[in-house]
Amino acid sequence: MSEERDIIFISHATPDDNDFSIWLASRLQLLGYEVWIDRNALIGGEKFWQDIDQIIRNKAVKFLLVYSENICQRDSNNSIIPGQLKDGVYKEFSLAESIGKQHSLSDFIVLLNIDGATYNLFIGADRLNQIPFYENWATGFNQLVKKLKSDNVPVDASNDAGFGSWYENNYTVPNGIIQKNELYYSNWWPIDSLPAFFYIYEFASEKQAKALYNLKWEYPIGKISNHLISFNEYQHFEIEEEGTKISVKPQNIHKIKLANVFTGFDSSSFPTHRDAENHLKQLLKRVFHLMMKDRGMFWYEMSNKQLAYYFTPSNLSGLKVKFEFPHRISRKIKSKKLIGKYKKLGTWHFAVSTKPILFPSLAFSLKSHIVFTNDGYKPWVKEDGNIDKDKIHSHRRAKGKRFFNEEWRDMVLAFLNGIKKDGVIEIALSNNFILTMSSMPELFWADFGYYEPKDNSRQGLLSIYDFEDAEQLEDFGQLEEEPLEIS
Repeated sequence: MSEERDIIFISHATPDDNDFSIWLASRLQLLGYEVWIDRNALIGGEKFWQDIDQIIRNKAVKFLLVYSENICQRDSNNSIIPGQLKDGVYKEFSLAESIGKQHSLSDFIVLLNIDGATYNLFIGADRLNQIPFYENWATGFNQLVKKLKSDNVPVDASNDAGFGSWYENNYTVPNGIIQKNELYYSNWWPIDSLPAFFYIYEFASEKQAKALYNLKWEYPIGKISNHLISFNEYQHFEIEEEGTKISVKPQNIHKIKLANVFTGFDSSSFPTHRDAENHLKQLLKRVFHLMMKDRGMFWYEMSNKQLAYYFTPSNLSGLKVKFEFPHRISRKIKSKKLIGKYKKLGTWHFAVSTKPILFPSLAFSLKSHIVFTNDGYKPWVKEDGNIDKDKIHSHRRAKGKRFFNEEWRDMVLAFLNGIKKDGVIEIALSNNFILTMSSMPELFWADFGYYEPKDNSRQGLLSIYDFEDAEQLEDFGQLEEEPLEIS
């Protein structure tokens, strides 16, 4: 009787693909799959060909090839040579192809396209099952897991060691956690206070609500379906049709006490507690957008519909921002670049997106991104004029993985200080309330910490350099507020 095949074999070409391969292996193992990846190659050692041969030949249930331009040889100009695979990739793929045919293993080989490489890098590649990861790792991973489930790849819920233990002991920070008093910078930008009430204005139709939403307002107004949301109490609304102003009366006005949103309340009719939370979050997203817009920021719409805001040469003189670290005796001023030249391809920009959170703190949860432009203003575009998200996605990882944690921290601090206008960050929310924001995220003191290495060993087991992926995974399967309508 032949031995059961239960191992997912991950084949990757070069250290340039390590990040994705480690990310994939860790997540598959967290789901209970038995994963094999050439651990020695991850740390720059020789391949153990005998082990590789035996796993593919006898144990592999799936052969996942990390499919990128890195699998091909290159010429003297460093251009890829389609059809000529690197020796290691060729050996593994050829054996997998023969084993798949010999044992009639359906869809034994699966290609994971991580950089948008053409689907025919080698003979037969276009006939194999390919899963796109290049636009979004989370979306590709979900598609891969569906494939594994449909093909009945075995799962062992107790499988929590193996690769994870090896990685922790051999590839991560050797010193681990140590005792020391350390200040931690969160990604929560605290909202210290808001008006006591907000209002949901319910109109007869979404068309009517949208017409009102598109008007110029003195104070922030959010929109969900046929509802407008505001911290300001309005007595009447007007729209203009053919030069005539027409009064529009809401069907219902819901006055909601903010404290009740935080403590919870029961309601079987609209607005329920969940309705109140989502409408408040949508209003806060609008508040953040208007603060960025007032500061002259540009924004880029990501694949998950989130907006990433970034400085341009017009609203950031010198391309650097000065800031201070709190709780330091020296009070030393530091500066950080938020815009810079990127190779010969254009300009990189540090960017921030947000998601309002109500618990455990009232804050804007900030996500860090990198955006690329040709001229310092507009994101890279393709020949058809559409934004080249694939190209941006690929270079974002290449640029982002060069930053250490402290660099991401400093860029966030510089960003918050950079959006000050006349020395403050504020916005009027109603006719009697002005929101003033700190230029510092929420901070925490801890009695433990770690020494961050200054080499590639800093990569974490669950690292995701594309924070869009993290955003999508965080919201997967949850009912959330609508995407922000831009104006």
